[in-house]
Amino acid sequence: MSGNDVKALRHKETKENVIFVFNLQSNFMNFLRNLFASILGFFIAIFLLIAVFAGIAVAVNDTPQIVVSEKSVLKIQLDTQIKDYAPNDNNPLSEILGTLDKVTGLNTLLEAIENAKNDEKISGISIETKSLQGGISQLTAIRSALEDFKTSGKFVMAYADAYGQKEYYLSSVADSLFLSPIGQIDFKGLASEILFFKDFQDNYGVKMEVIRHGKYKSAVEPFLENKMSKANRMQIQSLLQSLWSALVQDISLSRGLSLETLNEIADLSKGRAADMAVENKLADAALYRDAYDEKLKALAQTETLNSLNLMDYIQSRSGRVFNPATERIAVVYAQGDIQYGKGDENYIGQELMVKALEQACNDEKVKAVVLRVNSPGGSALASDLIWRAMELTKAEKPLVVSMGDLAASGGYYIACNADKIVAEPTTITGSIGVFGMLPNISQLTDKMGVYSEKVATNSPASYSPFHPIDASFYALTKEGVDNIYKTFVGKVAKGRNMTFDEVHEVAQGRVWSGTQALEQGLVDELGGLDRAVALAASLAEVTTYKVKNYPSYEKELSEVFESMPFLNAKEGLLKEWVGDANFSLFQKIHNLRNVQGIQARMPFVLDIN
Repeated sequence: MSGNDVKALRHKETKENVIFVFNLQSNFMNFLRNLFASILGFFIAIFLLIAVFAGIAVAVNDTPQIVVSEKSVLKIQLDTQIKDYAPNDNNPLSEILGTLDKVTGLNTLLEAIENAKNDEKISGISIETKSLQGGISQLTAIRSALEDFKTSGKFVMAYADAYGQKEYYLSSVADSLFLSPIGQIDFKGLASEILFFKDFQDNYGVKMEVIRHGKYKSAVEPFLENKMSKANRMQIQSLLQSLWSALVQDISLSRGLSLETLNEIADLSKGRAADMAVENKLADAALYRDAYDEKLKALAQTETLNSLNLMDYIQSRSGRVFNPATERIAVVYAQGDIQYGKGDENYIGQELMVKALEQACNDEKVKAVVLRVNSPGGSALASDLIWRAMELTKAEKPLVVSMGDLAASGGYYIACNADKIVAEPTTITGSIGVFGMLPNISQLTDKMGVYSEKVATNSPASYSPFHPIDASFYALTKEGVDNIYKTFVGKVAKGRNMTFDEVHEVAQGRVWSGTQALEQGLVDELGGLDRAVALAASLAEVTTYKVKNYPSYEKELSEVFESMPFLNAKEGLLKEWVGDANFSLFQKIHNLRNVQGIQARMPFVLDIN
């Protein structure tokens, strides 16, 4: 190798070393920059989190303290959805993000009325309802609480520009009831309207394949017929008449009008104008709001009206009476459709129910358990798993069921083995029946020229929505439906001390009111949750106790963000567009997507108005 070659080689090596060192330095600088950026980002994130939580703390601390003045009038409006149980969300992040549901818990509402009864600062109550979203049995419970409130000698008054039927039912408990001079009282009796889809299915090739047991199982009738069957019409007419009789009886006692007079008023719409409502004694006078306020001031014996919203009163925690009792009665709330899975505030899942019953059973301070049911039923499998948890609970402690607006089908399944069952007269219960329902679009795909072929290793009876249901699959599914129906009836018979035939006679999917269910032996007595709790305490031989509510609904942070307003905007927009009533119908049809497996469910559309 020549000297020039050696020099060239050394020059090349030097150049490569320089490039390597440069790259090393460059990579090191990039690493430092990235490290610095990560550290800076970390501290910025920490700073932002501190700022967020500081903001939350400021928001919480800046929340004005609610003060209950002397001679206050408690105002009850109830313009949000009422649920039997609406646990408090103590997470301030939920309030800041606006993820809190606008819901009033019936349990909290009743407790507030009881507190107000003993609160010296509360002179009386003013019922000012506009658009009630509670069920009939919930309103019955509120009415009973207001009746009890009146025993304190304090007044209960009512005012509205106009009254719907549910609003009037609640307000009629008042000492005096008033409305606007151009208002009206919609008092017309009860009705239920059901939509039928048979021709729609035939015309468009989209249908529901139905396998049922029970001649009254009208949950699936809209998919099979174009009009009501005689059996369904008979049961709905009987149910409505029983519910209406309970409502009219309460109004009759409060307003001093006979049942015959009230039915005549309903038949002839004699509340359709304010002067007619007053003339027929549905109302005491027609006057404007300012004149009503003057009456409230006179009753409260104050020159300035100190009105306090019920929700603010609840937050003030005023009037609460200290209860030193150490023994407890557990109230486990089961509300919503029954679906297989975890469960939350809106639907009943076996996981949460089983856990709640186990917690109540394992708590030594809990002496008895009350299951509060408000459900139209749902998954037969989930219902059976909850039934088993009830059976295990009953073996350890007295177990009582309290029925709310609905305790039907699967809702009755999970209740039937309790030591005692208490229902409101207006509870809708029974519906002891089972069905299976599968969507089928084979006619539609045939019209569209879309065809399906299937390849499998074995040939069991199977189902595809792209092919008509075959006889073997129908037979197997019908066998499953029949077996679950027999199991359902057998468990009711055991729980209610009846024979299989006696239960079958009142079963087959037929719905009953609480009053009718008492006559048929499906419940033990009529009353509200307070009566069920007192009965449970009596069975446990406990005289002083506290009530402890279950289950606790704990949300992960991811679930809080999932429920943020902008993620739920489509629901709010749809409700605003179609209105509350139509949105409710949409929800019921939309919820069919959750109908999986064999169902113990009452009629999925049974709106009473």
